[in-house]
Amino acid sequence: MSPNPGIEHIGPPVERAGKVQPISPAVVVEDRLVFVAGQVPMRNGQPAGEDIASQTHYTLDLIEAILQRAGCTLADVVKTTVWLVNAKDYPGFNEAYAERFPAATAPARSTVISGLIAPVLVEIEAVALRRPG
Repeated sequence: MSPNPGIEHIGPPVERAGKVQPISPAVVVEDRLVFVAGQVPMRNGQPAGEDIASQTHYTLDLIEAILQRAGCTLADVVKTTVWLVNAKDYPGFNEAYAERFPAATAPARSTVISGLIAPVLVEIEAVALRRPG
């Protein structure tokens, strides 16, 4: 239980290389805002796919699963932040992203080029608005 009653941690705890990490997959604030930690396309210690499209879809699948545990869907996402390792991957990333977030209802987004700790091409974090219920 959180020391702050307005904060709910969505688990299970993040585990990497057999060690529990000081990261919550998601945190819900005041029962409404859901902050999903940055997700990377890793499966069993290996990149999940070799190209940007497959890695983008896998990462969004991870986010979708976390959102479901928090009572949300991708349709509830209001903001994403995306880190790409290579600028040349932007068109392929954007195309895959648009398959999950159509332009008419897409969340606000920031996309930057950056190195990543994991040996992958993309990392995505999300903020969603949980519906009252």
